[in-house]
Amino acid sequence: MSSVINTNVSSLIAQNSLLQNNTALNTSLERLSTGLQINSGADNPAGLIAGLALQQEQTGIQTAIGNASLAGNVIGTAEGGLNEVSSLLTQLQGLVGQAANTGGLSSSEVAANQLQVDSILSTINRISQSTTFEGRQLLNGNLSYTTSSVASAVTNLSINSALVPDGGKVAVAVQVVGSAKTAILTYTGGNISGNTVTLQVAGNLGSTQLSFASGATVSSIATAINGVKNATGLSAQTSAGGLRINSTQYGSAQFASVQVISGKLKTAFSGNETTGKDANVTVNGAQAEATGLDISYRNSSLDVSFNIASTFDKPQSSTFYITGGGATFQLGSQVSENGKASIGIGSVSTGDLGDSFNGFLSSLGSGGANDLSSSNLTTAQNVLDSAITQVSTLRGRLGAFQTFTIGSTVSSLGVAYENVSSAESAIMDTNFAAETSNLTRDQILSQAATTVLSTANSQPQNVLTLLQHV
Repeated sequence: MSSVINTNVSSLIAQNSLLQNNTALNTSLERLSTGLQINSGADNPAGLIAGLALQQEQTGIQTAIGNASLAGNVIGTAEGGLNEVSSLLTQLQGLVGQAANTGGLSSSEVAANQLQVDSILSTINRISQSTTFEGRQLLNGNLSYTTSSVASAVTNLSINSALVPDGGKVAVAVQVVGSAKTAILTYTGGNISGNTVTLQVAGNLGSTQLSFASGATVSSIATAINGVKNATGLSAQTSAGGLRINSTQYGSAQFASVQVISGKLKTAFSGNETTGKDANVTVNGAQAEATGLDISYRNSSLDVSFNIASTFDKPQSSTFYITGGGATFQLGSQVSENGKASIGIGSVSTGDLGDSFNGFLSSLGSGGANDLSSSNLTTAQNVLDSAITQVSTLRGRLGAFQTFTIGSTVSSLGVAYENVSSAESAIMDTNFAAETSNLTRDQILSQAATTVLSTANSQPQNVLTLLQHV
């Protein structure tokens, strides 16, 4: 029994317990109503910091997944246009093949085929200009890289991929360490005398036999070999009474062979059969792949290919710069250079398909150097081969980018999002099983504290019994 009335200690204890129980009850109600166990910094300061960081990462990953999906749509649209260009080039191949059958086609049939060629070329140009995504042209060179300081010795430059820093540029230093060589044969025996000689001349394109009567000069031998250059891939030059035979192309894949089938020469061709040599080139100090004068180099941030002009094919160096362009996609959860992926999509117009050596696809049009009525159908075939290779290579690169760069990124981002969401949920989300137990406990304790407070408040009245007998 309390013997004082000014200070009711039991009431104060009950009030404090009731306050704590009501605070815990309100916290449980808040967590159950919001679904979050951290609703303010006071709930868990360290947990709030970690949870917000994970939420930021979730947003970045979701954005990256959306960016990757959009990138896939862009690449898919471009690839669709290239697929149609490939089909048109296949039809063009058939028309060029028919035109070469001169013994079976009349001039009117050739003219009719030329009309089809012109229509195909026009359609290719239209596809190049009209393949768009959200108003942006994809196949007209709009997504190719921009360059500066490209020396004339570097030709047919194709930049497939490059990570250009914001506001910066990428330097590409080309160093020719060793020059490429053609396959070479020499003959110093002078004019043919005393017998008829038959030679079998062979190169990469094929072989043929040439016969020379006694008295044939070295110059006439060279003329005969040059006359079948398109059939053999070999050319000949005379110098100081001697004969020099070269493959028309450079590289280890080229060969030259001259064999005496009948008759006898004063001296044999040196080496009898020789092969060429690929150039030895470095790009930014690293070894590049070379096939003759054709150079390609790739690493994680740069993929380029180009040709070395014959005038540049000796030990020397040149540097050009990639200043921008390309199709760049942000595939990382945070904006950084490492989170970007870039690919170049060159123009597929008829003025760009082909190469500077054989010519471009537009030359197959009416009045062009390689139209169907010309005598240059072999060159036309080479131009067409080059164009088909360009388009198929570009399609392959786009397919690889779509499958491996974009597809793999989306897969990895999906796993990352799952794990980050799980971690964020463990920190921020309410455990309803545990929190409902806490709510039940807090409700009982609050009700009990209320009852105890009522009892404690009534205890001072017991003092009145002490005054009844005063």
